Amino acid sequence: MIATAAVALGGAVVALASVATLATVPDPALVALGGAVGAVARHLLGSAVDRDAFPLGTLTVNVLGSFLLGLLVFWPVGGDALLLAGTGACGAFTTFSSFSVSTVRLWERGDRGRAALFVAGNTLLAGAAVGLAAVVAAAAGPPGAA
Repeated sequence: MIATAAVALGGAVVALASVATLATVPDPALVALGGAVGAVARHLLGSAVDRDAFPLGTLTVNVLGSFLLGLLVFWPVGGDALLLAGTGACGAFTTFSSFSVSTVRLWERGDRGRAALFVAGNTLLAGAAVGLAAVVAAAAGPPGAA
C-alpha cells in the first residue's frame, strides 16, 4: 500500500508537471489542482500506515514529500510546473518538505548556524503554537459550548 501510494503521488506529480498547457492556467488554479492531488495522497498514505503508538503516517509523508520536493527543486523544475507540483502537490502532501529543503539549502551554502537556528526555531515555534492552540481550545471548551 505504501509503495502504491508513493508511486501514485509521484506519477501524478510528474504527469501534472508535464502538462503542456500549464502557461494558460492561472497560478492559484495550479496550486489548487496540485493541492488536491497532494491532500488526497496524504490522506490515503497516512491512514494506511499510521499507528496509535507512533505517527508513522506523518513521518512517512514528511520524508516522502521532502524527497519529492527535493527532486522538483534540485532537478530543477521551475515556473508553472513547480507551482503545480511543488507548492500545490507537495505543499498539501506535507509542509515539512519545504522546511527540509530550506534547511539543506542553508547548510549547503555554508550557513550552518542559520540552518541550526532554522531547525530549532521551526521546531520550537511549531511546538509552542500547538501548545497555545491546546490552551485556547481548553479555555474555549467543547465545540458548540459557547
